[in-house]
Amino acid sequence: MSHTNTNHTSHAVIPPAARAEINARLAQAEIEHDVKILYAIESGSRAWGFESPNSDFDARFIYVHRPEWYLSIGLEEQRDVIEYPILDDMDINGWDLRKALRLLWKSNPSIIEWLHSPILYQSHTDFAAAARALLPQIYATHSGIYHYKSTAKTTFKEHLQADNVRLKKYFYALRPLLAVRWLERFGTPAPIEFDKLLDMLDDADLRETIENLVILKRQTPELGLAPKIPALNAFIQAELTRLDALTPTVVKHESALTHLDALFLATLTQAWL
Repeated sequence: MSHTNTNHTSHAVIPPAARAEINARLAQAEIEHDVKILYAIESGSRAWGFESPNSDFDARFIYVHRPEWYLSIGLEEQRDVIEYPILDDMDINGWDLRKALRLLWKSNPSIIEWLHSPILYQSHTDFAAAARALLPQIYATHSGIYHYKSTAKTTFKEHLQADNVRLKKYFYALRPLLAVRWLERFGTPAPIEFDKLLDMLDDADLRETIENLVILKRQTPELGLAPKIPALNAFIQAELTRLDALTPTVVKHESALTHLDALFLATLTQAWL
């Protein structure tokens, strides 16, 4: 069984005690549910690179049941997630392998981002590396554009219209809009680190405004209400208007299911045999 840290280099934001506790809880989940964890990462603001000093730990994992679990008439009625209540600022939950691969088939943004998290807790078997290698044959750029545009539009409409706004909400509009620019330019899944997405900005003044806001968020336990930032509102509005007029090219990958079936069987075999 292999263990790899490929493409995962940032461990600094997770204190050693927190990392040890998360791994201990993952080990307990394996025993409690009789599963094997294939891959576990940090998601959310810590992975994105704009966490606050008191941000939760958002640990996410992919697990696999024993082979016979999948050989059931009632498979579709079986629970395919493992979730725990938030305890000590730790939000830990995971998806069954089959669920994860079905979501990957649909270019679900959450599984795509999990596969690219820079903060790794565990990686067993070749699952994560093989899934990333399949992305060029699976990922639908138009799905990503639609999702990110929708996320940014909802955040902008619901949280950034008043004279005074919650400043942290800017990140939940800016990040998806910059991810769309990445998709348009490169046609590959966008990185989840916010600083990499900032390279999609050509306006130096706008970038400086955003970078200063990142510094403020990292230093402040909770970014409260403050006057809205006109330059950011103008940028977000302009990008949403541009995207509303855009019709992304739809590309279908006919062989995606065949590849995912093969990965499912290979992972199942590697995990348990």
